[in-house]
Amino acid sequence: MGAVSIPSPLQELREARHLRRIPDPCAVVIFGATGDLTHRKLMPALYTLSRLGMLPEECAVVGFARRPMTDEQFRVEVAQAVRGATSGAVDAAAWDGFARRLHYVQADFRDPAGYDHLRQTLERLDRECGTTGNRLYYLATAPELYGEIVQRLGQHGLTVRPAPGSDGGHPWTRVIVEKPIGRDLASAQDLNRALLSVFRESQIFRIDHYLGKETVQNILVFRFANGIFEPIWNQHYVDHVQITVAETVGVENRAGYYETAGVVRDLVQSHMMQLLTLMAMESPVAIEPESVRSEKVKVLRAARRIPLDDVPRNVVLSQYGPGTVEGQAVSGYREEPRVAPTSRTPTFVAMRLYIDNWRWAGVPFYLRSGKRLPKRVTEVAVQFKRAPLPLFGDTGADEPNLLVLNIQPDEVISLQFVAKVPGLAMTLRPVTMGFRYGTAFGVEEMSAYERLLLDALLGDSTLFTRRDEVEEAWDLVEPLLNWWERSDPPEPVPMYAAGTWGPDAARALIARRGRRWRTL
Repeated sequence: MGAVSIPSPLQELREARHLRRIPDPCAVVIFGATGDLTHRKLMPALYTLSRLGMLPEECAVVGFARRPMTDEQFRVEVAQAVRGATSGAVDAAAWDGFARRLHYVQADFRDPAGYDHLRQTLERLDRECGTTGNRLYYLATAPELYGEIVQRLGQHGLTVRPAPGSDGGHPWTRVIVEKPIGRDLASAQDLNRALLSVFRESQIFRIDHYLGKETVQNILVFRFANGIFEPIWNQHYVDHVQITVAETVGVENRAGYYETAGVVRDLVQSHMMQLLTLMAMESPVAIEPESVRSEKVKVLRAARRIPLDDVPRNVVLSQYGPGTVEGQAVSGYREEPRVAPTSRTPTFVAMRLYIDNWRWAGVPFYLRSGKRLPKRVTEVAVQFKRAPLPLFGDTGADEPNLLVLNIQPDEVISLQFVAKVPGLAMTLRPVTMGFRYGTAFGVEEMSAYERLLLDALLGDSTLFTRRDEVEEAWDLVEPLLNWWERSDPPEPVPMYAAGTWGPDAARALIARRGRRWRTL
């Protein structure tokens, strides 16, 4: 009879934490702690996790930034950020418990002395707070600093790199990297090499907050836990798929970034590719990180690359001019502060993609995204093929069935089908059945950053992007950028009036096959 393995108390504690989804003791270090992302998203998310008891008692949060500040001044600034994000509804006891976790290190991101100071602070917190050497680094800085920060962490002994094939062990080190991951394929590969020179892939969490939204996560459940949908999720039944990410706002205070990015880098390569892969992927063998992410990569590899000469027939790029949004007159993109008066930066894109595999052969995926559009909405719409026989004549039965997953502002799944209007006449009309997250379960819904931060603390990378996924997405969209940025002479910039759904060319793109964009 073999020996019985008896778990140690430490193993039992770790297993209990995992079952309750409570992370191990750790220190969270935020680079760029005085920036907009930290104030609007990260600190409110960490506060909420602390309030809900989802952070361990032995957890410290360390801000790292250039601005001189004491720990107490940092806590005051974070309090203002949390109040702003929660409309002032801050529980005093919960805040006091969270405030005790907050610490601050002032240094330039390129200053070696700052990393020595950070190491000393973390060693002190290990002793005083019991953070046990576990570290989660969040890079909430300008993207051009990512590589340098990571190199400095490695040089100053602030990382632990697990042995190949190990489970990571303790203490652990992880790093969260915000988008954009590069500005093209070459720069994304350079950044990935820099990250991998210090961390292993299993330690790197490339974040896309869209994957933290309930409806996005529920795409997998909707598809693979319901036997009625998956059999018709293919080219035999689906006519086409539309993915829309629309914003009413302009560039606001992000012109410095947006002028170098544009809509393709800002949204298509990241958010829209995530929605595309989840809608089109095959069933993974298990809902675990590598299986899910491998299926997403297969979709990107199967997506048909658009030859440079074919880009104008499959892609529309445009820029907003003056117009009216929600009843307010707004200026055009070129009149925005810090935007060049001759800027060619696109703020709108519409494109047609094909996925060359057995499931989706011949089914077009239409993507559109833009700023200064009439409505703020993100949705995926699956339009099914029409019934093969017009049994009911001109009675309204020609409307196709439509499945819509609305991601923002409301998280809703709805199904459109045709039904008879009560009465003697055979009058048919499209009707909709809907499922609304906000009212269905009666539980407090976690925000995207709350969910993703918790997953990173737990070491669950399912909702984060892998190196090959990032690079395949860049490889797919790079021909668009090459066509737009390297055309000689430059293509004239098509304009659309703010408050409209983009230029006429976008409507023509989908209308070539007798289809039309959904009215939103």
